[in-house]
Amino acid sequence: MLTPPPAMVRKDTSDGVKAVLGPTNTGKTHLAIERLCAHSSGMIGFPLRLLAREVYDRVCKIKGESNVALITGEERIEPKNARYLLCTVEAMPVTDRQTAFVAIDEAQLGADRERGHVFTDRLLHARGREETMILGSSALEPMVKALIPGVEVITRPRFSTLSHVAPKKLSRVPPRSAIVAFSVEQVYALAEMLRRFRGGAAVVMGALSPQTRNAQVELYQSGEVDYLVATDAVGMGLNLDVQHVAFAGLAKYDGQRHRRLTSAEMAQIAGRAGRHQTDGTFGTLAGMHRGGRGGEEIEFEPEEVYAIEEHRFPPLTKLFWRDPEPRFDSLDTLIADLETPPERPELRLAPEAIDLAVLKRLAEDPEIVDSVRGRARVERFWDVCRLPDFRQQGTETHSRFVARLWQDLRHGELGADFVAQQIAHLDRTGGEIDTLQGRIAAIRSWAYIAQRPDWVLARDEMAARARAVEARLSDALHGKLTERFINRRTALLMKKLGPDTGLLSVRLEDEEVLVEGEHIGSLRGFAFQIDPQTRLTDRKLLLSAAEKHLPGLLEARAAELTKAIHEGTATLALTGTAITWDGEPLGALGAGRSLLAPVFVPDRLLDAIPAPARKDLVAALEVWLEKQLEPLAPLGKLEEASRSEEAGPDLRALLILLIERGGILAREQSGLEKLDKERRTMLARLGVRVGALDLFVPAMLRPRPINLWRELARLAGKAPRGGAPDETMPPALAAGKRDRLPGYRSLGKQLIRIDMAEKLLREAHTQREEAAKAPPPPAATTDAPSETAAVNDETAATPTQDQPETADVQTSADTAAPSGDAAADAPAEATVEAPAQDAPQAAEAKSDKGKGKTKGKDRGRDKGRGRAPRPSFPLDPARAISMGLTPESYERLLRLGGFQPVEPRGKPARDDAAPEAPAEGETAAPETATAKIDAPQGPAPTQRWTWRPPRRQPPQQAPSKRPARPREGNAFAALADMVR
Repeated sequence: MLTPPPAMVRKDTSDGVKAVLGPTNTGKTHLAIERLCAHSSGMIGFPLRLLAREVYDRVCKIKGESNVALITGEERIEPKNARYLLCTVEAMPVTDRQTAFVAIDEAQLGADRERGHVFTDRLLHARGREETMILGSSALEPMVKALIPGVEVITRPRFSTLSHVAPKKLSRVPPRSAIVAFSVEQVYALAEMLRRFRGGAAVVMGALSPQTRNAQVELYQSGEVDYLVATDAVGMGLNLDVQHVAFAGLAKYDGQRHRRLTSAEMAQIAGRAGRHQTDGTFGTLAGMHRGGRGGEEIEFEPEEVYAIEEHRFPPLTKLFWRDPEPRFDSLDTLIADLETPPERPELRLAPEAIDLAVLKRLAEDPEIVDSVRGRARVERFWDVCRLPDFRQQGTETHSRFVARLWQDLRHGELGADFVAQQIAHLDRTGGEIDTLQGRIAAIRSWAYIAQRPDWVLARDEMAARARAVEARLSDALHGKLTERFINRRTALLMKKLGPDTGLLSVRLEDEEVLVEGEHIGSLRGFAFQIDPQTRLTDRKLLLSAAEKHLPGLLEARAAELTKAIHEGTATLALTGTAITWDGEPLGALGAGRSLLAPVFVPDRLLDAIPAPARKDLVAALEVWLEKQLEPLAPLGKLEEASRSEEAGPDLRALLILLIERGGILAREQSGLEKLDKERRTMLARLGVRVGALDLFVPAMLRPRPINLWRELARLAGKAPRGGAPDETMPPALAAGKRDRLPGYRSLGKQLIRIDMAEKLLREAHTQREEAAKAPPPPAATTDAPSETAAVNDETAATPTQDQPETADVQTSADTAAPSGDAAADAPAEATVEAPAQDAPQAAEAKSDKGKGKTKGKDRGRDKGRGRAPRPSFPLDPARAISMGLTPESYERLLRLGGFQPVEPRGKPARDDAAPEAPAEGETAAPETATAKIDAPQGPAPTQRWTWRPPRRQPPQQAPSKRPARPREGNAFAALADMVR
C-alpha cells in the first residue's frame, strides 16, 4: 500500500501533462485505463464512487486483485503491495509522487459550485512521475492552457452521431430509451406510467447507493426492461445501450435557484444516447409543460440543438478554487484562509460549500470553540467538518450531527461498541423506498467515519460491517423499486404463456413457487398461496400455470417429508391435538376406540397429494404419533390389564378409574378394600403405587404425560379436573386459586405432590418406629409407667422397609413396592414407599383378638378399662420444610395420615383429644389454649405425636330380606313349613 510522504509539498509542474478533451462517447476513460495499465504504477481520480468501482473491477481482471487498490470516502480496498489506485477525486493522495501515471476524469467539474475547488486542486497539483492525463469536455481547453503552461491538448471526436427529434408522447417513446426528469416525484410518476403501458422501467437517481444503481442499470442492460427513468445523475459515469434520451424537463434546482439547464449540461445528458458506433437521438416528452399544465410545452431552443449536435459550447472562463493547505493555528485563521480569494485571474473563490458552512456554524458555539485549541485539535476538527452530507439535510441538521461526533472524537477514537450500535440501528430492511434511501444515506456516513484511520477503534471490522449493511439495504431498495415500477411477472407471462400454460417451467425454491423464474406464490407446508401483490388480472394466468404443476411439487414434498420422518429429522410438533410441520397443519387427533387410542385425521390440504404419496405420508405420521404418545405407555399397560379376565371385576373397575383420572386416584375413592391378595399383587406388578392417601402411577407425575392425558381426555369428551400442571412440578406449591392441580394433594393453603406426601408419611412412620425401639427417658418412665407396654403393640402394627413385597401384600396388600420400570419413571425424590396404613390396622386387630379386647374404642375408654395410652414420639419436620411446606401444612398432612399431636403437660386438655383429620379442601379449626399465669418458664417443649390407623368402614352390605312368616292358623303357614 502506498503511503504519502509526510513532508511532501504540492507541485504544479507541467512535465508530461496531457489534456484529452472531447464530448461524451469519445473513449477518453478507456484510453486512460489503457495508459494506466501500460505503466508500472498509476492512479486515476473519478467524480463518482460508482465509476471508481466499475474501473476497479476492470483493472483487477487485467492486473490481479493483489495489485489494485480502491480508495473512496466510504470504501477502501488496499492490498499491501498495490501499485494501481482507483479513487474518487476527494480521496486521491495528491502529495504522493510514487506513481508513474496519474489521470483526472471529468476535470470540467472544476466549475461546479460544491465540489469544483477539489477538481481544480487536483488539476493543478496531481502529477505522475512519467505521465499525467486530464480528461474532460472541450470547454475546459482554455483553462487547461492557462493554468498548465506547455500542456499537450488532444481533442477526440465523438464516435457516433447525436440527432434531435420531435417531441414524443410517453406511450410512443421507442424501446431502449432513457427518460430524464429532475425531481423524485416526477421520476416515480413516469416510472409508474411505464409500468402500466410497457411492463415497467428501471430507476436511476443520485440518492441511490452505487450498488442499487448498478442493480437497476443491470435490469435495463440485460433487456429485462426496455426503459430507464432517471435524474440528471444518468449523465455521468454510466455507459448504457441507450438509443434515445427523452427530457421530461429542461430546468432544475441547483441548490440556489430554479434555473434552465446550460447547453453543456443538456449535452452531457443527451450524450448517453448512441454508444460507440451506434447513433443516438434526443428530444422532449410531448405534453410536458413549464410550470404545470397552464404553461408552454417544453422544447429545446434552436441554439441549444445546434450546440448539442455539433458539440460546440461556450468555453469555461473561471474555475472555482479554495486554499488546499490552510493554516490550523486557530479556528479564525482556518476560516480566514478558506475564504481567501485566489491570486490567479483564471480562478474564482469557491462558494461556501457544506463543509465550510458547518465549520462557521460550529465556530459560533462557545463550548465547541473552547474544545478546539492547538494546531492538532484544529486540524482534527476541520477533518470532522469535512464529513460529506450524504443525507442532504442542510447545514443546520448536518451541523448537529458533526457536533455530536466531535464530542466523542475530541477525546480520541470512537469505541467499537458505540459504532457497532449505530450501524446495527440502521440494519433494518423494512419500509418504503424513501425510508430505505434515508437509511442508505445514513449508513454511508458511518461507512465514511469507519474508514478514517484515527477515528474508530477496530476500523477494519467496523468498515466491513457498514459495507455489509449498505449492501443489504441496497438489495432491499432495489427490490422495492423493482416491485413498484416493474411488472416483470405480467410481462413475462404475456410474452411466453400462450395458449398452453403447461409448457411453462415451474419449480420450487425453499417455499417459493417460480414460473419461468418469476415468483407467483408460496407453498407453505402443502398449502399453495398466490402472491398477495398479484393484480386481479394476473390471478387466472398464475393459477392456470401453477395448478398443472402443483401435484408433482406436492408429491415430491410429501416424499421428502416421509423420508425425514423415518430418519427422525422432520420438524413435526404436536400442539394440543394438532400436528404441524414448521407451523403448517398436517392433521389433528380424533376420538378413537378408547381414551388412550386416538386416531390421526389428515388435514384437507393433504387431499391434493397424489394417492400413493399421501398413503405413505399418513402411515409415517401415524408411526410418529405413536412415538409421541409413548409417555402414556404406563396407562396403556393398565388399559390392557383391564381387558384381562384374570383381573376380575373389582380390579378392572379400579384400573378403568385410574385411566380416566390420569393415573392418580384418591385411596378412599378407589375401592381398594375390595381386592383380594392376588389382585393386589397384580396391581403392584402393573406399576401402581398404593400409598396412605393415594394410588398413583409414578411415571404420570410429570408435565408431559399429564398434558398428553388432558388433551386426550378432552378429545374423549371427559373434561379433566383441575388446571394445567406446573412446568417444573416442584414438591410444594402455594394453593392460591389453584386448589386442584393434577398430581397434587391440597393441604389448605399449600399443595403437595402426592409422591412427596407419601414420602413424608413414610418418613414419619420410620421415626415412629425408631422412637418405639429406643429406651424411654427417665422422666417419661415416671410420668407414664405403662407407656412402654404399648410400644410393642404399635411396633407390631408398623410396616418396615425390610419386609419383602410379598409380606406387604400378605399383611395389608395396600402398599406394593413398584417394579423396576415404575421406579425409574418416578421422580428422584419419590423412591421411598408410602406406609401401608392397613397393615397396622390388621396387626392391631389380631392383637386385640388375642387379648380378648374390643377393637375401635377411643383413648378415654381405653384408660377407663385399664389399657395403657398410645405412646407418643417426636417428628422432625426438616424434610417437609426443605420441600417448601409450612409447619401448618405439614401438620395437616400428618393428620390426614392418622397422626395426632399430643398436648404437653400443664396445658389444658382440648375437648377433642383426638380430632379427626379435616376433609380435603376444608380448613382445620384453630387450636386455642389459655396459658396459665404460673406456667413454668423455659424453652417450649418438643411437639409429640401419636398414631393410630385411620378408621375405614368396611363396605356395608345390604341385609338379606327373609320372607315374613305367615301368621299361625293361616293356610299358607302349613305350606311354608312344608317348604322349609
